[in-house]
Amino acid sequence: MHRKSQITIRIKRIYQQLFLFGLLAVLVVACNQSSVSETSTSTNCPMVDHVAGETCVPLNPERVVVLGVPTLANALALGIKPVGSILYFDKTSSPSYLEGKLDGIELVGTGNQPNLEKILILEPDLIIAMNDSGLSYDQMSQIAPTVVDNWYGYSDWKEHFNFVAEVLGKTEESKQVWAHYEQRIQELRAALGDHYQDTEVSFVRVCCGRLATDVKNSFSGMILDDVGLSRPSAQDVEVKGGLVFLSEELITDMDGDIIFVVVDEGDDDAQKMFEQLQQKPLWNKLKAVQQGRVYTVNLQTWRGGNPLAAYAVIDDLFKYLVDNEQK
Repeated sequence: MHRKSQITIRIKRIYQQLFLFGLLAVLVVACNQSSVSETSTSTNCPMVDHVAGETCVPLNPERVVVLGVPTLANALALGIKPVGSILYFDKTSSPSYLEGKLDGIELVGTGNQPNLEKILILEPDLIIAMNDSGLSYDQMSQIAPTVVDNWYGYSDWKEHFNFVAEVLGKTEESKQVWAHYEQRIQELRAALGDHYQDTEVSFVRVCCGRLATDVKNSFSGMILDDVGLSRPSAQDVEVKGGLVFLSEELITDMDGDIIFVVVDEGDDDAQKMFEQLQQKPLWNKLKAVQQGRVYTVNLQTWRGGNPLAAYAVIDDLFKYLVDNEQK
């Protein structure tokens, strides 16, 4: 009986040893697979530094959600159509530069109020957000790899485009976009010639119960500067965010040989405010008003903050500064 017990004990030990050897083999294989997986991930999933940290971004993402209209237009300019985006306007009243380009893109929120559930339903493989998108990085990164860019106003539009291009792996395509922008700028410069050398171009925004101007380091201001057009001294400044608010008492700060006015088409109060402004005695003393050179342009275009909107602004400058002069 004692001998049988010893044999049983030996058999158990053998089985234990075999189990341990097997377990060790499994762990070695797992570690090797993990190593291979990490190597594969680092190769096929480049790391991108952003304001919220560092994210491994998939190559050639197919289901991108963007939380910003400039980000949306940047992706479109680079040949990527997101599956979802927020909008700052109604789809039916989208600016002309986005006409026909929003089909098939799901609306996941308006303004800075994205809907987490709608984003989740889209099953994105990448989320590109701004630092004012309205959702926390933790919330978004639990759904998909997420990158967040600094956005402190439309003065950052060129840097934001380059960031989106890097995230999407479209740096070569971005060079083509900038080349086309530079080509359009040079074409406009050539068409203007020296005719506007001493002409000051003013920009007035009527929105949200206030008057404002986009100054030198704003989206439209940077385009005007690239074209070589001068601004009134009160607007020829750089401030954080590129936006300066004006008071009706300082209407002379809006003066210029030409005035471009943007009125939020969806804001009845803004329309009324602009009508009231036109009744002011000081308004009718402005040079551009007296010469009939006040032009109303689209707010979403002139504050678009992306290359597609920039092309549309250049189209407007051709329309009002070149075509009008030839009539």
